Amino acid sequence: MKCNTTNVPPAAEIDIPALEEKYRQERELRVNPKGQKQYVKPVDDFSESYEVDPHTPLKERDAIVEDIDAVVLGGGWSGLLAGVHLKKAGVTNFRNIDHAGDFGGVWYWNRYPGIQCDNDGYCYLPLLEEMGYMPPKKFVDGYDIYDYIRSIADRFNLYEKALFHTMVSGLKWDDGIKRWRVTTNRGDEIRARFVVMANGLLNIPKLPAIPGIHEFKGKMFHTARWDYDYTGGSYRNPQLDKLADKRVAIIGTGATAIQAVPSLGKYAKELYVLQRTPSTIDERTNPPTDPEWVKTLKPGWQDERKANFQRAAIDTFQPGDPDLICDIWTELNRNLVAEFDQSGWPTSPEEYLAHRNVMDFRLMERLRQRVDALVEDKETAEALKPWYRFLCKRPCSNNEFYTTFNKPNVTLVDVSATRGVECMTEKGFVANGKEYEIDCMMFASGFEVTSDLDRRWGIETIEGRDGVSIYNHWADGYETLHGMMSRGFPNQFFVGFYQGGFNATTTETFSRQGQHIAYIIKEALSQGATSVEPSQEAQDAWVRHVRETAIDISQFQEECTPSYFNNEGESQVDSNGEKKFRWYLGESYGPGWDAFQKLMQEWRDKGDLEGLVVGKD
Repeated sequence: MKCNTTNVPPAAEIDIPALEEKYRQERELRVNPKGQKQYVKPVDDFSESYEVDPHTPLKERDAIVEDIDAVVLGGGWSGLLAGVHLKKAGVTNFRNIDHAGDFGGVWYWNRYPGIQCDNDGYCYLPLLEEMGYMPPKKFVDGYDIYDYIRSIADRFNLYEKALFHTMVSGLKWDDGIKRWRVTTNRGDEIRARFVVMANGLLNIPKLPAIPGIHEFKGKMFHTARWDYDYTGGSYRNPQLDKLADKRVAIIGTGATAIQAVPSLGKYAKELYVLQRTPSTIDERTNPPTDPEWVKTLKPGWQDERKANFQRAAIDTFQPGDPDLICDIWTELNRNLVAEFDQSGWPTSPEEYLAHRNVMDFRLMERLRQRVDALVEDKETAEALKPWYRFLCKRPCSNNEFYTTFNKPNVTLVDVSATRGVECMTEKGFVANGKEYEIDCMMFASGFEVTSDLDRRWGIETIEGRDGVSIYNHWADGYETLHGMMSRGFPNQFFVGFYQGGFNATTTETFSRQGQHIAYIIKEALSQGATSVEPSQEAQDAWVRHVRETAIDISQFQEECTPSYFNNEGESQVDSNGEKKFRWYLGESYGPGWDAFQKLMQEWRDKGDLEGLVVGKD
């Protein structure tokens, strides 16, 4: 399939110094000194709305008291794939535990209208060849992803021991029995030999800490708890007919709102879209999967496609590399390759980065020009333009978002000058000194992606050896071996972005981590080990190696507009001027994904669990 370059403005038409100053001004306008404290967890009056599952009825069950080989915390992609790899390794005596009513994670909770994956589904959905499944289109609808997740859980018999509607309240290592004591809100007392922390990134909704939020008398809900009883329609048929007489507001213009706003604008009597920072939004080409193309695919095609996406989105294309993905995520590298093929390839990394920097500004200018071409009102169009570097915020694509603002019932409310909504009242909200009366407020305010661990994990107590809290242990930065284990927390494993390799396809990252973790658990069980954990020397060496080889993206993040990528614009250094090592992607393995996987494979091939202390007492 031929992938064409995009028509970005020529470099001669781009005033980079002027744009850099504009970016700086726009960033300063939006940085909130409260940082992550501008958001709150859904507690008090809101807690029931977020703790009660609107999708699956709660089933009463007896409390469980048992010894078990492993507990996997989470039933989203990371927990699901950890379970799959445990089964493949021959470890069967384990449970997945999740507060949802089923497997699915964010694809269980998120059921808002228009929901689709905004990454290439042929990469994002794991195990496609093994499962014999092909996504119906490139950007897969949320319900198709949810159905596919359940089919994987069925195939690997993960439902048999899964505990749903169960919140883990505490994890404590008991050195006397060499097990983790796992307690839950259902009265369970599970003594697990191993614990896999597969909580996921998108599991704890967050709300903006708006003054007066409890004063509003109308309807409020987070998009991760969409209320179709109120809006009309359903998950698989989102005709929001009950909004015909409703004045609706939605806070946020990130990936969720981009997808939900077109439906709201179509059905609501009046819609206010409250925006602090606009997103980059390109065209979305999403035809049905071509069966003739499917026939051409050879075994191993998905791994090849994921590797291509990795080179395009994170690493660099090499001469002759095709772009198999062909969307906003790969455009920058795709355009560079086309120009290099004509003018000659750079002879040094510095020359390459200089070209890439210019292409970044050209690409962003194209996206701003797209706003002008689609939005009729010039003031609205200007407010919707993104003024920042590419990848400062998650790139989006949608064919209806911008044109929705051409409807007479839709109003963009730019709250950047006040860094958010000023307050809420009994009747509505106040922005820029004006009160807007509404019937419903919807929060497309995201999840606790990069906030402090105790917020995004949502577990009150996690104590390793000698009662040390993981929250205190990692307060000044991650301390791990390979990003998956930590000294002082025996038999505990972490799935996520800590100090390991980063893949552009998040499910690939989770899957490879699950594979590695399952290997260690299998080896420990086969050796009769009661505990495994990193030695201090091995952990110190790994942390030092990661930090010495890390690609320093702190300056880029410092210059970006606030988002979860840079923890809402918080400083990248501490009070002593030292770099912080706590950021999303801030401590990925510098030599790259392929180098990390090669290192892990060589480690497993040695077969001696190098760097781990294996206890057999």
